[in-house]
Amino acid sequence: MSMPGKCREMMTFYAECLDAKVNFQTVAESPVACQMPAQYKDQILHSVLEKGELVIMASDMSKTASISGNTVQLCVNCTSVEEINGFFNKLREGGTVDEELQTMFWGGLFGALTDKFGVHWMFNYEAKE
Repeated sequence: MSMPGKCREMMTFYAECLDAKVNFQTVAESPVACQMPAQYKDQILHSVLEKGELVIMASDMSKTASISGNTVQLCVNCTSVEEINGFFNKLREGGTVDEELQTMFWGGLFGALTDKFGVHWMFNYEAKE
């Protein structure tokens, strides 16, 4: 994901909501620092959020302009009712709920929202038998 100027805020928020770890590398900390204009030194060149097998990467830097609507919709398959409720309720803060959590025809607990950064999320939990 590319969110120019919002990467640190966005990924920190996601790490808190998803109880995950996030690491940041700024332009100044990278091998390309000497090739970049000084005003970019504090921009996030690369960030990685990790929670088990979930990995999300984001940056302030992009070769193309971000246009609302051309972003990726993220789907998180949760491991428990508690986990899906926790993720959903934290990420909905400041955003809009597109579909409340509810049991769907396939038997899974499912919900969708758009967070305060305009990123679309889907959450699913299916109990293992």
